[in-house]
Amino acid sequence: MSGSLPAEIQRRLADVAVRQGISEGDLLAQVLSNALDEVESAAAQPAALESRLLFSDEETMDAEPASIESGLPFSFIDLFAGIGGLRLGLEAVGGRCVFSCEKDAFACRTYQSWFGENPSGDVTELASSGNVPDHDLLAAGFPCQPFSIAGVSKKNSLGRAHGFRDKTQGTLFFHLAEIIDQKQPPVLLLENVKNLRAHDSGRTWNTIEGTLQELGYRVFARIIDAADYVPQHRERIFIVGFRTDVFGDDPAFQFPDRPAGRAPRLKDILNRNVDDRYTLSDKLWNYLQDYAEKHRRRGNGFGCSVASLNGVTRTLSARYYKDGSEILIPQTGGKNPRRLTPQEAGRLMGFPEHLTSPEACVVSDTQAYRQFGNAVVPAVVTAVARQIVAVMRDVVIGRSQNGCLLKPVQTATASGKAAEVRQKLARAKPR
Repeated sequence: MSGSLPAEIQRRLADVAVRQGISEGDLLAQVLSNALDEVESAAAQPAALESRLLFSDEETMDAEPASIESGLPFSFIDLFAGIGGLRLGLEAVGGRCVFSCEKDAFACRTYQSWFGENPSGDVTELASSGNVPDHDLLAAGFPCQPFSIAGVSKKNSLGRAHGFRDKTQGTLFFHLAEIIDQKQPPVLLLENVKNLRAHDSGRTWNTIEGTLQELGYRVFARIIDAADYVPQHRERIFIVGFRTDVFGDDPAFQFPDRPAGRAPRLKDILNRNVDDRYTLSDKLWNYLQDYAEKHRRRGNGFGCSVASLNGVTRTLSARYYKDGSEILIPQTGGKNPRRLTPQEAGRLMGFPEHLTSPEACVVSDTQAYRQFGNAVVPAVVTAVARQIVAVMRDVVIGRSQNGCLLKPVQTATASGKAAEVRQKLARAKPR
């Protein structure tokens, strides 16, 4: 039958068959079977076809690197992008970034060096700009400082607002919600600190979850410790949303199980020969020990920590550049402990070697520490994204010429609800 198809269709069919490692006949049978299922389903529910997923165009598939494991290309946008941890994790399962946004100039410098593109600047202006393209998945690691344990403690001590009452960062979620409302991406992947759920006695989380549900998403959330993927305890909440008018009210999504096998250890990521400038001075080492003892007497966990080479470290924070106190590396020969090098900090986060090498660094040590401390562990993102792709596969029927795998729903019901949701978002924003 494939011989009777137009030449261009035959060529594309052969190309996809090679990529997926199956015969052209089997691929054609699979496509026709899926299409017939959809037609039969649409007879009972005519609007169903509008909300199904569509393969990307040929150019998108050709652009994917050889390491892609899923064979299911999809488009995504990368908001609050930082240095691209979410992006790397999504690209590993077939994702193609079509838009990015990051405000910090130094993070943008690294992002541009790594990915060859300069992110757009201010997320607060995106919804009104008209610059955000259609996409299949919206990824965002919106600012965590207003909700983190350390951030809340510091702001309480200074008498400053935190959470949604933080006027500079706490309200950015609502700008994110406006973009979601406007673009209606079929899938969401958000990341934040684990304290998000407990912040303000759960009211912050209730607001976030309720807003996403109001916008039409079935919401899943779990706190995942990156220690199963990198030698660092790093607990973060991952929030996944599926549009119910695309995937139904109960999509078959599950967060990943813990990976089997030996987890990496600190000694696996350390350099053998390290410049003495990373060794703590006697003055700083004595100060940190006194500081740690003071906190131990008070019964809290803050202070310095000399890590075990055969274990995992504490969480790498954005303040690591100040003194390196939360993760100190023991040394032999009577030397004081040392801090991680920027390259080791990148490895601790699971970034690939070609991006963490000194030659790849385009910012100062201070900025590199801050960037890695603010980043997302790509391997965790990949594990979650695999589960997302598994759900997406169930509703794939064909290709789209606009580069999107998932076609945003544009029904009268959806568009008519947008104004109502925007009004609720406006009322929910802290003044």
